[in-house]
Amino acid sequence: MLDNVLMAMNDFVSVYTQPTQARRWLERYAGQLPCFGCVLGFTETGLIPGISAAGATPDDRRFTAIADAEFLINGVQPNPIYPLPPLTAGASPVLISRAVIEALSIPVQIFNAGLPQPPTVPAIDLDGEPARCLSTGQAMSRNLAEHLFQQGLKWGEKLAAQYWDRYLVIGECVVGGTTTALAVLLGLEIDAIDKVNSSHPICNHAQKLNLVRQGLAASREETHPLALAAAVGDPMQIVVAGMTIAASRTCGVLLAGGTQMLSVYALTRAITTHVSLDWQPENVAIGTTRWVAEDPTGDTIGLAQAIGSVPLLATPLSFASSRFAQLRMYEQGYVKEGVGAGGLAIAAHLYANWNQQKLLSAIEELVEQRRKLEERKNQP
Repeated sequence: MLDNVLMAMNDFVSVYTQPTQARRWLERYAGQLPCFGCVLGFTETGLIPGISAAGATPDDRRFTAIADAEFLINGVQPNPIYPLPPLTAGASPVLISRAVIEALSIPVQIFNAGLPQPPTVPAIDLDGEPARCLSTGQAMSRNLAEHLFQQGLKWGEKLAAQYWDRYLVIGECVVGGTTTALAVLLGLEIDAIDKVNSSHPICNHAQKLNLVRQGLAASREETHPLALAAAVGDPMQIVVAGMTIAASRTCGVLLAGGTQMLSVYALTRAITTHVSLDWQPENVAIGTTRWVAEDPTGDTIGLAQAIGSVPLLATPLSFASSRFAQLRMYEQGYVKEGVGAGGLAIAAHLYANWNQQKLLSAIEELVEQRRKLEERKNQP
């Protein structure tokens, strides 16, 4: 374990930055059942060959968010409309998320911030649009960014009013989102080069940085944070920034993800500073997985420290002893995080005191259900 990691909450939540604020956050929400809001978005950046491993081909990646949302809500089904896409290696992190919400009956709300087509499960349509590739420097219009931000503020306030005495876990599914995250971070003048993560075992830093530099050069050097996000970001970032601002005024917020949620946090702070919006950053923490926090091909801890004043938490969940090869691939650096997996694993510990054995057992049970179903379907 890294020297600068503090262990908390019966040794099953790792605290990497801002230990005092992090412990206060953990203690405040221990025993509370959260609501999970998952914001889906799309950027054409995710279709670039090699940019992401969240789908083996560009065509697979076009439907990753829709398939993940369907599995998140419905779990294992004999005939899904959109099956989970094949990966180069590993298994979708939605298996982790679904295992937790299914076992603990965590309420879930899906938001469509901008997909090529609607989800197959109930979702709140925010009237967004998919983003163009960030390399254009014109990923979204400023009007769309303003609209999505207002939608985020509205729904953050609504959810917080319902869960005022608890907290929200906010996750995402955006293929290519770590690249748009890098673009927003560098646009905000945060030292993020070689610090972000990816779904690849070895992060494709050079490919990401080349695209980001193209996008920032093609943009008009926007100074307003929303204009920057419109130029080189994706729809999810803007919506979640709005949600975080509004919800933090009333309840706790756990931004469930790594690089992408760190960029959302930085964007949130930049927006509130630029337009003097009230928010309560002491109510906000980042929650991810050990595979992200300790990724040797990135520097998540250094990125959190570069952003400043953000508590970075992670679940120490390990798949090293899993009986399923696709789960063990996480230990080789594949996949790592997504669909709120790390944040929901932390929530399972806070609410039900789940430990390594309990989490692994619940996830493996879901994988086993899928395996048996596939076997039955393949029988002559």
